Amino acid sequence: MTFRVYLRRAGKSVFRRIAVLLVFVVVLSGCDRGAPLFAVQAVAAGVPSLAPFFDESAGLGRDTGLRSRPAPGGLQQGDTPGLYGGTGEQRICAVARLKEFLTDPRNHRKAQAWATALDITTAGIPEYLDRLTPVLLRTDTLVKNHDYKKGKSVPFDALLQAGIAVLVDPQGLPAVKCSCGNPLRPFEGDTGRILVRFEDGNQKWQGYDRDSVVAVRPAPRTLDRLALVDVDAPDRGISRPVGTTGDDDSAFDTRERRAVPDLAGTTFGRASRLLADAGLAVAFDGGGLPPDGARVMASAPPAGTELRFGEYVTLSVADGTSGGVTTPPDPSPATSQPKDDPSSDTSTPSPSPSASKPSPSTSKPSSSASTPSSSAPTSEPPTTDPPTSAPPTSRPPSSAPPTSEPPPETSAPPEVTSSPPPSVPVPSSASVSSEPGTVGPTASATT
Repeated sequence: MTFRVYLRRAGKSVFRRIAVLLVFVVVLSGCDRGAPLFAVQAVAAGVPSLAPFFDESAGLGRDTGLRSRPAPGGLQQGDTPGLYGGTGEQRICAVARLKEFLTDPRNHRKAQAWATALDITTAGIPEYLDRLTPVLLRTDTLVKNHDYKKGKSVPFDALLQAGIAVLVDPQGLPAVKCSCGNPLRPFEGDTGRILVRFEDGNQKWQGYDRDSVVAVRPAPRTLDRLALVDVDAPDRGISRPVGTTGDDDSAFDTRERRAVPDLAGTTFGRASRLLADAGLAVAFDGGGLPPDGARVMASAPPAGTELRFGEYVTLSVADGTSGGVTTPPDPSPATSQPKDDPSSDTSTPSPSPSASKPSPSTSKPSSSASTPSSSAPTSEPPTTDPPTSAPPTSRPPSSAPPTSEPPPETSAPPEVTSSPPPSVPVPSSASVSSEPGTVGPTASATT
């Protein structure tokens, strides 16, 4: 009653003010609907951490100046050929020194915090480190980084610049930032809804493109080798055995053409492995991820097309329940990504980590089309996965000859995998909440 009397006395001016206020609220809510929700700290190559686990002046690791290569943004699997880079000239990460530091009784408190961040025990640190492989990031990469503050590891979402040296686990997940020893876990947010903060000396770097940043999810199998690109000589590929630091590397020619295999009718999981074994990269349209059991209907470019190492192939996938088929992107230059042609790079980097405990490697980053709680991959027919074969390099009759002769020292790109481990995704809780993505009746994947 009191409120009604007040309105009568105030007259039309009050109603006008209320109306203006309501319009203002509606406009703000509409603008906010598509606003980024995940605050991400930029981490530039060569910039010291403010709260490192390891004294960076001691030379644990060294970053390289690289420009991020153009790539389909969103999720990338840890076995994606060319996702990471390497170099034959320098040791980018002193793994033995990090192991010595973390096993020193004087650093027990730091070792406890370090192990807790990676969900392993302090006793398991040496074995865990023995399984990690040093690489360089070739693309700006989202991770959950950890600072060391007041005796504890403090997680925060971070965007690591291309050129940063990291240790990756046997499923290709970044596990340690080399220069400071800080542990890394998978980014759990939506890659399409981030707000990158450039501060604390981390200025926006040349080539930064929010639409090209990636988050790495574990490869569906444990890897034996990583197929890298030499950042100092992009025509040279590096086959690096997992758990080694470069002494056992072998080389291959990234210019050598490899044919897109016939993938129609196979499951998405199998198609991904066949393409990875062929040295061709897999990406997911819109940052999403179709289930492994989804049936592949077609590829763009089609089977038989010859591409260079690390180029992308787009798959159209039928959903298992509705039978719908996604329309692949136009097989234009974007599908083969000439901009990512290793011969045009001035330099290039990096891969990822998982060890004694499965939890770091099974945690799966969420995205707008795929969430950490998404259903486990559908099992595939237990047929014909070639155990460890080198990527095919034969050319169909219609293909063009290689642009140049492979260098004498090179060999075919090594197989990058071994037997598939159980891949049951473990839901992980994000440090920052967001709207969960939904998996629609159809999914589109770019390889």
